[in-house]
Order: sequence, then C-alpha cells, then structure tokens
Amino acid sequence: MDTTAVDEVVGLCRDLLRIDTTNTGDPRTTVGERVAAEYVASRLEEVGVETTLLESAPTRTNLVARIPGADPSRGALLVHGHLDVVPADPSEWSVHPFSGEEKDGYLWGRGAVDMKDFDAMVLAVVREWKRVGYTPPRDIVLAYTADEEAGMEYGSQWLVRNHAGLFDGVTEAIGEVGGYSYTVNDDLRLYLVQTAEKGLDWLRLHAHGRPGHGSFIHDDNAVTALAEAVARVGRHRFPTVVTPTVRQFLEQVSDALQIDLDPDEPELAISKLGPIANLIGATIRNTANPTRLEAGYKDNVIPGKASATIDCRTLPGHADSFLAELRDIIGPDVEIEHVHQQSAVETSFDGDLVDAMGAALRAEDPGARTVPYLMSGGTDAKAFATLGIRCFGFAPLRLPPDLNFSALFHGIDERVPTEGLKFGVRVLDRLLRNS
Repeated sequence: MDTTAVDEVVGLCRDLLRIDTTNTGDPRTTVGERVAAEYVASRLEEVGVETTLLESAPTRTNLVARIPGADPSRGALLVHGHLDVVPADPSEWSVHPFSGEEKDGYLWGRGAVDMKDFDAMVLAVVREWKRVGYTPPRDIVLAYTADEEAGMEYGSQWLVRNHAGLFDGVTEAIGEVGGYSYTVNDDLRLYLVQTAEKGLDWLRLHAHGRPGHGSFIHDDNAVTALAEAVARVGRHRFPTVVTPTVRQFLEQVSDALQIDLDPDEPELAISKLGPIANLIGATIRNTANPTRLEAGYKDNVIPGKASATIDCRTLPGHADSFLAELRDIIGPDVEIEHVHQQSAVETSFDGDLVDAMGAALRAEDPGARTVPYLMSGGTDAKAFATLGIRCFGFAPLRLPPDLNFSALFHGIDERVPTEGLKFGVRVLDRLLRNS
C-alpha cells in the first residue's frame, strides 16, 4: 500500500485524542461528540467522501458515509467506531489525558485504545483509497457513533431505530475490541477476534420499609433489607458455563500454550493466560456486580425506600436462567426494575470475511493465528446485530508482549503503540481490499 496512510495515522489519532469527547452518561455534561464528528467529516470530505451528520440530540452527533464498491450486488460491509470516551481525571495520569502526547513509542490519551485508534485507522485507509482512486470490491458503510460508553441511546441504538435505511444491504460488520495480539512465543501470536458479546442488564433494586426516627427500634428498615440483598448478590458466584465460542477459544489457546484443558473446569487454564486472564475469566459465567447505592435524606431519619444499581452481564442464551437465579438470590421482598437491557450477540467463526482477517494478519505477521473469543463487555455491535448483521470485533493491533492491553480500557495512562497503529492500517487495508 501507499505509505501515506501509514504515515498519517498517528497524526489523525493524535488529533482525535485532543478532542475531549467525555461521555459522563448525562447529556448535560457530555462534551465533544459533535466536534469530533465534524473533524471526521472534514477529513473524509477533503478527499471526496460524502458524509451525513445526524444528531439524536443537541451535540450528540453521529456520522454515516457509504463508499460504493465494484459489485453492488454483494452484501455491504459496515465499519464502525465510536467517538465518545469515558471520563478521565488528569490528576491520576502521568500525561494529560487529552494531550495526545507521543512518548516511549506510544500515543497517550483517553480513547487511545477505546477506540480512537481504530477510528484513525479507518480514516487513514479510506483517505488513501480516495487519493489513489481505488474502489473496494463491495460497498463499505462507515459509521462513527456517539454515546457508546453510556448505553448507545444517542448513538447506534438511535441510528438503528431512526435511520435503518442507511444500513440497507449490510450483511457483515467490523468494530472494536478484537484483532489484537496475544504473544505465545517469538514465532506465534494469537489474534483474538470477537465473535460474541455478553448481554447487558442494568437493574435497580428497590427495598421498601416503614420510615421513622433514627433513634427508635425498627425491624422494617429498607436500608437493612437492601443492604442484605446487595451483599448476597455481590458475594454470589454464578456457575461456570462454557459457551461454544469460549470452548473454541480455550481449545485453541490450550493447544498453542500446550496446557491441559478440562472444558468443564476451565479456570486453571485461564489462570495461565497472563494479562488477558481477567478478560477471559469473565466470559465463563454470568456476573452481577453492585455499583451504586441510594437511600435517605437525613442522618436521623430512617427512609421508606432504598435503591441499588446492579450491573449484570449474561452469556448468550442464558438471560432467562440468570434472572431466575438472581431473583432467588435477591429474595421476594425486593423489587427489581430493568433500567437498560441489551441482548447478547454471537456469530460463528467462519466465512470469507473471517478467512480474509487471517490472511491479512499473516501477510503482516507470519506468526499470526486468529482465534474467536467472547467479550464480557459490550459495543455498538449489539445495536447493529438487530438488523441481521453479522458483527465481529476486529481492530487490528500487534502489541508488545509485555503490555497489559486489557487494563488500558477505561484505565489510567491509556495508550496505543505507534507501530501498532501503523500495523493496523496495513492489515485493515488488506482486509477491506480482499473481503
């Protein structure tokens, strides 16, 4: 490929990192999404790509563009990335989180791996195509979204509900949290391709009791009832369930690492995975984690109601059984409110696109082997999958063997290797040309 895209990807990513797109979860204090979308639009329109900006609410801006392919009869490929980032406290960082500083072979900043790196890779590849007059083999639809970090209501979910026509003909998609390397040895790197995501269910628990003065004896105390229920949830360990995607991942990883695997007791094998053990460990069971508590309005008043938020993540095909188990743990006297739900998604690890991923990686890294995995979190794929699109996580990066990559997501001192960015551009260009 022309070296221009490789040369400019770091600058494009730096520009995006310097745009503060903090998503607080509150539209009143979320910033920068429109500025970032306008930046992407200007870089695309500069080379002749027509873009559409769509606002779900003031400044909550999404961008969609379609690049016509040589064969319009083929299913189109959606390439999507989000522009918002989670908050960052500058006092906790060694560099300012919105400086886009380059040092020690890395580009630093909030969003460096989640996911302005991929946003920049896509921009670099498409800009090069337009400069040299290249036409991809099939339509490529680009989507840069808002609000991925806070439930997607102003981003991909809104686009799917209100502008589904923009994705007509799309059959497959690639997006974040996949395609990155896990080093086994000098001659073998596994590249994890996301083919599944756990479901999301944010619950509010409400306990009710008799309000009264804090100096009295109260057996019917809402705070006590809630605290006991929350403690039971927080201490509970859901049973191990090995889904087809996880089983395939563990079999391939165990073979590569030459370790024994008991598919019914996979935790020993997972414990030997080093930096990605936490990431994979969360994919062998449902989880429910208390995250917020709310009760009372005065120190000496027993409130009549107490509430808590539980962040629940469910394995594909196990949402109903999970809720039944959780109901038993919480008990009959605590009310459950579903605040936000998104179903799990899963696709098989096969087909021409999957083959093209492996070929593109091996062309740049002869030691590459692709493996499917289930992601414990969620992405915009949850929204796009509702349109019948097969969704994969494939934002290619070759990483230093000692980098704890999973810890960088929403972490302090988030950063991406500059050589990894350049590698990603080359792989992405190969993939899109041959898929």
